[in-house]
Amino acid sequence: MTPRPWRTRPETPADAPAVRRVLLAAFPTADEAGLVDALRRDPAWLPGLSWVAETPTGRIAAYALLTRCTVGGEPALALAPVAVHPAHQRQGAGGAVTRAALRAAGERGERLVVVLGHPGYYPRFGFTPASRLGIRAPFEAPDEALMALTLKGPGGAGDVPSGTIRYAAPFGV
Repeated sequence: MTPRPWRTRPETPADAPAVRRVLLAAFPTADEAGLVDALRRDPAWLPGLSWVAETPTGRIAAYALLTRCTVGGEPALALAPVAVHPAHQRQGAGGAVTRAALRAAGERGERLVVVLGHPGYYPRFGFTPASRLGIRAPFEAPDEALMALTLKGPGGAGDVPSGTIRYAAPFGV
């Protein structure tokens, strides 16, 4: 299918039920929906870094979340989860919402985003293996699946930290 333009915007509190429906439809278990619920109550939650993509009729079709983590003790962001409702997959909704969230992070002056994800998908956004920056997970992860992106927001990326990622408590790692 040809990608179409998607309206993206930050999530509002009223969007939580629709976001949950997208997460439940996109993943085989309720784990990601539970993770997002827990992250909303955690200090790692950063207002303005939870994004949705809407259909022309205003239905939420995709979701991307950035939360605070640290790398080597320095602030960074974790991209997880990214979800697209199955009815809207392969139409550009996931890409649109991911780009919007990353753009918002850069505009806030964030320097680094990490993701554990499909190595065939995330490089299109500029992600490269995190190991190239000296970044590692606190658990065993395939090198090609643990990726990092340096952001060039106001003031540029500057030096980015290296070391072990420490995820927010709701991730359970």
